[in-house]
Amino acid sequence: MRDIQLVLARYGVWARDNSGVSWSPIAAGFKGLLPTESSKVESCCDNDGLIVDAAVGRLAAVRKPEEVDLIMLHYRSGLSKRKIAKMRKVIEGLIRQQLQVAEGFVDGCLAMTGAVLEMDAYTQKIRVAKVA
Repeated sequence: MRDIQLVLARYGVWARDNSGVSWSPIAAGFKGLLPTESSKVESCCDNDGLIVDAAVGRLAAVRKPEEVDLIMLHYRSGLSKRKIAKMRKVIEGLIRQQLQVAEGFVDGCLAMTGAVLEMDAYTQKIRVAKVA
């Protein structure tokens, strides 16, 4: 069983790095001279990113567009649930609930397709054995 929040966190880094929307803060020809900024969360590989992106795309097609916005705001842009709730002028509990529904949908899409991600080795939930 994979930890969908960790999967989406890695996907968010991948989506932010591969969007091509932002401008480069480094002038042309000087890109390799400065060290790259490191993120707290590692990115996923391109194959995993495309698989998760397809599941998020399915969320956009089937569910509410607000849920996709929540995934993008929280995982891609790095906004906290509290900040998103403040922006939308709703209580934080509602944002948490909507985000949990969106995460569950994406996790369900990945499970239904039988997708095997390369990052699965790092995103598995640790099961604790019960002692009887």
